[in-house]
Amino acid sequence: MTEHEGSGTRERLISAAAELIAASPGEDFSLRAVCDAVGVKMPTLYHFFGSKQGLIDAVVEHGFDVYLGQKESMGSSGDPIQDIRSGWDAHVAFGLENPGFYTLMYGKVRPGHSPEAQSRPSEILRGLTARAAEQGRLAVPSDQAAAHVLVANIGVTLRHIVLAQPDPELSAAVREGVIAAITGTARDSTDPVAATIEIVAAAPDVLGEAESALLLSWLTRLRGERRDDSGSR
Repeated sequence: MTEHEGSGTRERLISAAAELIAASPGEDFSLRAVCDAVGVKMPTLYHFFGSKQGLIDAVVEHGFDVYLGQKESMGSSGDPIQDIRSGWDAHVAFGLENPGFYTLMYGKVRPGHSPEAQSRPSEILRGLTARAAEQGRLAVPSDQAAAHVLVANIGVTLRHIVLAQPDPELSAAVREGVIAAITGTARDSTDPVAATIEIVAAAPDVLGEAESALLLSWLTRLRGERRDDSGSR
């Protein structure tokens, strides 16, 4: 078997396993069924993956490739908080569309084990919260903000999968609650400047992108000066 043929066989085994998982979300799958679908013997599968868990890890990696490919096609709004909102909604939608992949990616827990591929979307989220922190828009450290968003997003998505139907009102309510918590802009917030920043950032088309960017710059500077003044008292 040449290196090219070996690579092709490995990818076909991953695809076959992915199709079986997608067809029966949450259920176990047979290694023999995977081999039969590709037309190879069991030793070939073990040669590439070493074990069933090795194959599962490869399928998880494939799931994250699909997920991140969809996220990259979305692009950026230019506003990190709005991108967190969009990323949240895309995360939930991916879970509903791919429950088999998703339950492997986030629902199968082994103590002390975290698939390496999980770090890739987490890094994207931490990048967004770091940008929000640089703009003075977080009430908690950026890593903590990213963790809050991720665990809540996973919890909502798994609930949707368990119920086997979307619940956009629940998702939006939890999303906005988390964003209010990490930005300090809850409905009863005593910081009107912070609340105004989030309103402008969430709807840049109302004033126009250039005008919104300028207003956000002024508001962020004003919020910083207010904090400095209160801290000096």
